[in-house]
Amino acid sequence: MSTANTAQPEGSSASRQAATLELRDVAKHYPGQRQPAIADLSFTVGAGEVCVLVGPSGSGKTTALRLINRMIEPSGGDILLGGESVLGREPHQLRRHIGYVIQQIGLFPHFTVAENIATVPRLLGWDKRRTAARVQELLELVGLDPDEIGPRYPAQLSGGQRQRIGVARALAADPPLMLMDEPFGAIDPITRTRLQDEFKRLQAQVQKTVVFVTHDIDEAIKMGDKIAILREGGHLAQYDSPAKILIDPADEFVAEFVGADRALKRLGLETLDEVKLLPPNGAVSSPTVTRSTSVRDALSAILADGGRPVTVVDESGKPAGTVTLELLGGLLR
Repeated sequence: MSTANTAQPEGSSASRQAATLELRDVAKHYPGQRQPAIADLSFTVGAGEVCVLVGPSGSGKTTALRLINRMIEPSGGDILLGGESVLGREPHQLRRHIGYVIQQIGLFPHFTVAENIATVPRLLGWDKRRTAARVQELLELVGLDPDEIGPRYPAQLSGGQRQRIGVARALAADPPLMLMDEPFGAIDPITRTRLQDEFKRLQAQVQKTVVFVTHDIDEAIKMGDKIAILREGGHLAQYDSPAKILIDPADEFVAEFVGADRALKRLGLETLDEVKLLPPNGAVSSPTVTRSTSVRDALSAILADGGRPVTVVDESGKPAGTVTLELLGGLLR
């Protein structure tokens, strides 16, 4: 696998390595404003990790994202990508090596899907053959048929399809870093859940370093390897794994922001693989769940079936054990 600063051979499908992102005492002050938009923000996102920025309005989530790709300039501090300060790089060149996905998607309406995805490779001087191969590869990666979808225009697509194209376009030049600003915020709940799951599947394959902005703590818990909770004025309240934040919130602000049901949220992070199951109770009955089912979803399945025990099956559909309301309910304590 090549490094983030090494050119790919033409036609290569090898993925560029993700890069560590580090913010060191980053600040942003706007003239005439009493409070900073960002105040001495410091955290590190490991290569290949998803960091979710979350917090109330006015906490500087999107400002932090725009500082990273230098859409706005910091008032102080430094930002390092792969150990190199982004402040020493030409902003337009920097942005061509950072994927960017926004809520409004921002596809060019008069470009076809294929032309939209090819935007950055064209700017980087890729030849037509290499660009076309990359467009086809990415459409397949996000679960769309290149022959069917590639020639269409954005207006001919559903919202979910357009968002997938936005992600594909952000990945086009194989960037070491992706920035995502509420990418699924304007989509209906069912499609949103599907896209979240699709992105997690995709991230498992491409393993990019990702900074993801949301206002939804449930989305942050689901999507993030790490969560940065910001309070008003751009102060970092806590930076940790979802499980650590749910188990041990740093202060009252974090506890209130995460919610009183944080014990139940934590069960959404644990799967039945981590639970000592009861022995199988005979024939497989409906409903069933798998070992990869979250504890919270298994609890929901039991409650939906009137509180009766639910069979856990393995990959072949054979009984692996049983879970009961009492067993899973005990994990809430």
